[in-house]
Amino acid sequence: MNENKTAPYGALILRVALGILFLAHAGLKYFVFTPAGAVGFFESLGLPGFFAYLTMLAELFGGIALILGLFTRYVSLALVPVILGAIILVHGANGWLFTNPNGGWEFLALWLAALLAQAAIGSGAFALHLNNGKFSFRTSSTK
Repeated sequence: MNENKTAPYGALILRVALGILFLAHAGLKYFVFTPAGAVGFFESLGLPGFFAYLTMLAELFGGIALILGLFTRYVSLALVPVILGAIILVHGANGWLFTNPNGGWEFLALWLAALLAQAAIGSGAFALHLNNGKFSFRTSSTK
């Protein structure tokens, strides 16, 4: 197969997988831990409680934008601090393996690498783009 023909579809798969992961984590905070529980957890880390809401919003809208392929490079980079925060403040002290008690940071390191790769390669196939104030749907672009 020709890389130029398949690369946009690889970017699509990565983009949608990342989007689903972010939606799942937003849903986890909202439906399982509840917003109040998430606020309490963030406060237990020494962060202002409203950071929990900012994180849930970033995960929700970032996940949707990634799935749609909208501003993919920027959204991917904007979500990097969310993952870095999870590594540094939550999972970093638990060791490398995610199977460690309270989860290590290996999964988050992979997630970080995937976000950086997505930012580098662009949105791929089947992505929405904003051109001259109008949305257009591209089927094979990596921009």
